[in-house]
Amino acid sequence: MRVRVIAVGTRLPAWVRSACDDYLTRLASRLAVSLVEIEPGLRTAGGSAVKAVAAEGERLLQALGPRDHVAALDERGRELSTRELAAWLEGRMREGEDLAFLIGGPDGLASEVLTRSDFTLSLSRLTLPHALARVLLTEQLYRAHSLLTHHPYHRD
Repeated sequence: MRVRVIAVGTRLPAWVRSACDDYLTRLASRLAVSLVEIEPGLRTAGGSAVKAVAAEGERLLQALGPRDHVAALDERGRELSTRELAAWLEGRMREGEDLAFLIGGPDGLASEVLTRSDFTLSLSRLTLPHALARVLLTEQLYRAHSLLTHHPYHRD
């Protein structure tokens, strides 16, 4: 099983990289999760973000494998508890499916990306910066996997 976090954005603050790297390193011996960065679309001052989101959407879709089970992060998606996320992840692992989590840029995901997605996940009803969503997702993947492996990281 291959798990990838495919995220728009290549120039993020050092704290984002540090936090994501920490959780991905912790996961490495248990579940290989890789981070794939997608070049953001060009945004112009006073211009519409529609073209940028469309370009990002094309790049996200091109990064997917034909058999990837796709979970798109969107504020309108389904909210899960950590235990529910762990159960969902376990189901994907049992099926042996390659898994791709998609994180859009500052203006969200293109409708074509949401259409291709098998599941839409919301980390919160709050609107989050996409860089913070990256950190939260990697932490929650680590936490969910720690539940599945009975590691003491998670506390109820």
